[in-house]
Amino acid sequence: MTTYISKDIREGLDAARIASLKKASRLRVEAGDEYFRVLRLWRDGFAVEAETTPRLRGLVDLYDGSHHLYQCLIMAAEEERGEMIYEFKRSTAAADKAPLDFYRSPDAPIALLGKDK
Repeated sequence: MTTYISKDIREGLDAARIASLKKASRLRVEAGDEYFRVLRLWRDGFAVEAETTPRLRGLVDLYDGSHHLYQCLIMAAEEERGEMIYEFKRSTAAADKAPLDFYRSPDAPIALLGKDK
């Protein structure tokens, strides 16, 4: 028995795999004003469909639906089985408010009330 798979069958299997990943993923990457579907995400990078996504570089934002996850500096690593794989040079978690530059005690008051005259 041989384990040889023809090129046509391999390309069909890769296309079906990418289609199922696109359907299941809510993740997307924003580069400039354009959005592209993220097929897979891991600690050091992510993968997008090579055929429909232009070559990305520099600063991008990663979203899960409408929730902003990370702001990332990326570089292209390799193209493999219909996916373009990118690695993070830097990945910073997105926050909805500016970070404090001082320590806030957990039992500190939220606001100060003035005296009534």
